[in-house]
Amino acid sequence: MTRLIEMETFAAVVEQGGFTVAARKLGISKSAVSKHIANLEGRLGARLLSRSTRRVHPTDIGLAYYDRASRILNDAGEADALVASMQVEPTGVLRMSVATDFGVSRLCPLIGKFLDGHPGLSVNIVLQNRFAELNSQGFDMSVRVGDVEDDNLQTEKIATAEKRLVASPTYLARFGHPETIDELKDHRLLHYSNRPSCHVWTLTNAKGCTHPLRAAGWLSINDGQSLTNAACAGLGIAQLPSYLYEDAMRAGQLVDAMPTLRPEKLSIHAVHPAGRITQPKVRSFIDFLIKEFEQKQIRSN
Repeated sequence: MTRLIEMETFAAVVEQGGFTVAARKLGISKSAVSKHIANLEGRLGARLLSRSTRRVHPTDIGLAYYDRASRILNDAGEADALVASMQVEPTGVLRMSVATDFGVSRLCPLIGKFLDGHPGLSVNIVLQNRFAELNSQGFDMSVRVGDVEDDNLQTEKIATAEKRLVASPTYLARFGHPETIDELKDHRLLHYSNRPSCHVWTLTNAKGCTHPLRAAGWLSINDGQSLTNAACAGLGIAQLPSYLYEDAMRAGQLVDAMPTLRPEKLSIHAVHPAGRITQPKVRSFIDFLIKEFEQKQIRSN
């Protein structure tokens, strides 16, 4: 604590150009300022200040010390501000970009509960399937499905989903269950056209070996919920994440088309600009999502 006080006193003298003005700024006596500076120079074994009749100037060593000390003092101030902000109810507008399918099916239904617990906040959600540039587009955060590799972003896992092949019992009764990955080429496949290489599925067998399947789609749609509806209507086999198929599977509208395949794991992340301090409104929402999803898999029972 004494070292921090000496740093703060020294920085004030440098910034104010004298002991008297520094003492006034710090709310202490001039003699106390002189004592702190003397103790600091004695501990470091170096002269940090050059005194003239009119003004006090830092020496070359003092200037280098001031540069480092000011950073430490700034960090200490940010730490104090962080603690203060975390004890105050966040306010303002929380603007976020959210992957459309996950947003519609799982995140948007929770917003009312979040707002009830944070009356000082309002939320602006933009549903989109492309990655948003958070800073340039004015977003506080985003929720993305899949891996995120960007050193300028901080990611926190909020849930895990599973992706598998699903179809309606009516479709499978008519066309049969595919027994092998190669047999899928003879089936009516439903593709998600917004995904890169939408006509290529990477499938994993029971032994853990992956096989890419390239096959033309019987139907291609750029909306996940519409693709789910098409599968429920018996139009074909779709590869869907659990947050889209699980309700239909519980209702008996969809079943696993190839239970021998291993489902693909999908991590769902909250993403925000990297920095030492996370905005309280962002922190509150991420903590809320983690608690709601409890880091459990979003999948059918």
